[in-house]
Amino acid sequence: MKSTCFFAAGVALAALASPTFAQQQQQQAAGTGDYHAAPPQDIVVTAAPFARNVADILSGTSVLTGEALTRTIRPTIGETLAKLPGVSATSFGPNASRPILRGFQGERVRILTDGIGSFDASNTSVDHAVVINPLTSDRIEVLRGPASLLYGSSAIGGVVNVIDSRIPTHVPDEPIHIDAIGSYGSAANERSGSGAIQVPVGDKIVLHADGSYSKTGDLETGGHILSPALRAEAAASDDPEIAALADLKGKLPNSSARTWEVAGGAALITEGGNLGFSVSRYDSLYAVPIRYSLEPGAEAEAVRIDVKQTRADLRGEVETGGGLLDRIRLRAGFADYQHSELEEDGAVGTTFFNKSIESRLEFVQAERGGWRGAFGGQLFIRDFDVIGEEAFVPRNETLQAGLFTLQSFDIGALRAELGGRYEHSKVSADASEQIGNPDISRSFDAFSGSAGASLAVAPGLRLGLNVSRTERAPSAEELFANGPHAGTQSFELGNPGFSKEKSWGVEGTLRFAGDGYNLALSGYHSWFSDYIYDAQMPQAVCEAAVAPGREIDLPCFQYNQADARYYGFEAEASARVAQIGGYAINLDGVADYVHAKINSVGPAPRIPPLRLLGGIEAQGDMAQGRIELEHVFEQDRVTSFETPTGGYTMVNASVSLKPFGPNNGSSLILSANNIFDVVARRHASFLKDHAPLAGRDLRVTARFAF
Repeated sequence: MKSTCFFAAGVALAALASPTFAQQQQQQAAGTGDYHAAPPQDIVVTAAPFARNVADILSGTSVLTGEALTRTIRPTIGETLAKLPGVSATSFGPNASRPILRGFQGERVRILTDGIGSFDASNTSVDHAVVINPLTSDRIEVLRGPASLLYGSSAIGGVVNVIDSRIPTHVPDEPIHIDAIGSYGSAANERSGSGAIQVPVGDKIVLHADGSYSKTGDLETGGHILSPALRAEAAASDDPEIAALADLKGKLPNSSARTWEVAGGAALITEGGNLGFSVSRYDSLYAVPIRYSLEPGAEAEAVRIDVKQTRADLRGEVETGGGLLDRIRLRAGFADYQHSELEEDGAVGTTFFNKSIESRLEFVQAERGGWRGAFGGQLFIRDFDVIGEEAFVPRNETLQAGLFTLQSFDIGALRAELGGRYEHSKVSADASEQIGNPDISRSFDAFSGSAGASLAVAPGLRLGLNVSRTERAPSAEELFANGPHAGTQSFELGNPGFSKEKSWGVEGTLRFAGDGYNLALSGYHSWFSDYIYDAQMPQAVCEAAVAPGREIDLPCFQYNQADARYYGFEAEASARVAQIGGYAINLDGVADYVHAKINSVGPAPRIPPLRLLGGIEAQGDMAQGRIELEHVFEQDRVTSFETPTGGYTMVNASVSLKPFGPNNGSSLILSANNIFDVVARRHASFLKDHAPLAGRDLRVTARFAF
């Protein structure tokens, strides 16, 4: 499909669909620590079209902005968010790390930029990076749970919304406004920086430009590269080259990266609304850590991935002045994405192409006696193709059209919420070469809804309960995969006959806040029917299913459907325990856990284990200091094709300075992460036995705003 056709369709269909413009409310989520939930105050989150009190939100919610975001920012969105409650990361090396929410990843988590998709290939494989640069973000919102289904049936695990200022929403007071951030990290010799400028032209037009650049070397780890089990296997080999792998330690081979991005935008801003656009170009070349084979004669591949994306975005808002509607919001975007997987000699092995559009139109109702709400429509089109020796999925097109609503009722101490979504999906593929049928097409009608309420039972204490019914259409990869996939080192086999994935869910919340303390608890349980998962199958069975007589030299994994259960909890708390001079002493902590089981199979694969994180922080107007400890437990609930992952404990420390005063946005942060240089591996990572996390990392980050 031609790019011009996509863009024209996006503009024409924008009248069907819009996101929540969280960037219109730039309030700081001013908690007492970095990783706990924002205190009860009006903030905008990704599932709400209007400002809402955190205590009213019937799902786990986190917001990173301001100094907390500056302190945690990393080159990938997964690592930037990994310390938030209920969040882990895929950690496919240091350059491709996507957020995992409540144990869900891939197709069940939506990664958004300013309310619409990132338009990349990160949902198709863990070795594909998310084309969102945390360096240019102003604010990141994470919503876990079924309320995020307003953004699509694929958001059943949650939503990550990265908000930037590329399309301005207000006219700066000064003649020119500049924001810049620079960072150095020792573990990967990371050098990164970004800058943004906004210039008002008259009193209604604002121009924006930004750019960023980052470069890293091979990642320094805390010890041996291979896991203990693989080291023992390597040491027992009679092949000297394989035996030498047991002693491999220090730098993670083939893990460097270089990324740059430029963007420009403009907006017309009036008292009655605004209209703006932006255009951006993203370019990255990153290496994928080597997955060493312990088979004699097998060659280890040192693959690099060359990513390019050109993107255009449109946003508008009109205030209607009351009556039935308060305002109408429009959001649309288009992107042309491709990445090539390069062999060691620079030859292109496989190339992925993705052309996508997404648009939303949102009607925000005028408030009437405590009743607020919004309704709207959404359209998403993706044209996806893979060309080359490892084309594991045929060319396919996905079309999704959805209608949604969110209604909120404030009845004194009781606040209730109703949400619903209808989504029609059509997934088609030209699978003549792989499956033998030149025209495969499936259509699905998915209905999802939720109902919940929260009750103020005492001053500062609110209890909530939410019940949901969700449906998700299978993705093109789950339906049509039929080929070798180097990223997962497997031959993937889909099933064109899949039905919708369905679930019932319940979530309870507790929010307790007052002067100097804040507590947030969430417990959830989901029951799935026709849950889609992948499982290893015997090679002979796989070869017979693919094509009689065809030899497959990779482990074969087939997508299946079965009933499943997920349950878990998230807890976060903070308290001011002392006041010493001009410094408030605060304690904060986070705990999260998820348990997932596929009926008649056993534990679901790649589920993060129990994690505890606690910190003590001294906060003053001009300086802050923090020490924290994170303990991740061993994960020994594994499926048949996984290995257990050992636990680890990390200690981190940081000092933040405000050199130009507390009211200036500039800051200088010095931090030491993984101070004791421990070897750490995330269980959810496909590469956990071959690529540990960063060892000791000394960082300096400077942000300037003027």
